[in-house]
Amino acid sequence: MNLQPHIAVSADDIASRVIVCGDPARAARIAGWCENGKQVASNREFQLFNARFNGIDVTICSTGIGAASMLIALEELKQCGVTTIIRVGSAGALQHNIGLGELIIAEGAVRDEGGSLSYLPASYPAVADHALVAALLSAAKQLQSKYYLGLVRSHDSFYTDQETEICEFWHQRGVLAADMETSALLTVGRFRGLQVASILNNVVLFEQEVKEGIGQFKQVNGGMIEGEKRSAMIALQALTSHRS
Repeated sequence: MNLQPHIAVSADDIASRVIVCGDPARAARIAGWCENGKQVASNREFQLFNARFNGIDVTICSTGIGAASMLIALEELKQCGVTTIIRVGSAGALQHNIGLGELIIAEGAVRDEGGSLSYLPASYPAVADHALVAALLSAAKQLQSKYYLGLVRSHDSFYTDQETEICEFWHQRGVLAADMETSALLTVGRFRGLQVASILNNVVLFEQEVKEGIGQFKQVNGGMIEGEKRSAMIALQALTSHRS
């Protein structure tokens, strides 16, 4: 058995279809919304669960915060034979009309994080797998869930001294929301030959103070937690209905 050094599993331990998320607690919640959820590995920020959804085996893997950690998981998941990955994440809105607990499906992403830039130049686009995006859209409509479709921005810190100006810049250019992992997943996932996509739950209103928004989410605000569950259900439906 050849265990991967960080996610602590081998190819025999996990499914080829994977949900990734930053928060280990979210990974456990998603596994609990499936059938036969069982933890199979735990190492640092990487918590992995196997489960079944729609009669199909899936794995849920937490990746911690940021592109660098997420890319470690992506590379080791690839080594285990994974073919398809959907991120179920959280984001902060960059447009006034996106409410708390509402969902964003990423067509592509602005690459303002350093993880993917260590692989490929900034001119290489971060684009989701079109068929997987179509599966997410179909699942969202089937579950009668409101969503926004478009571009997001991924970055390495929301505590920069120019954060207000940065957010306003991308707001003016129509970018929907910001997270810390999507662009790296889309860029390196495509580079490595994986089918990848991202669906995000909005947890911070545009121009809301970040600490306030994240604090509300951690207090298990009803709308945002419901948004998390909706995003997970859409991702699971897409992951298991999509031909990988």
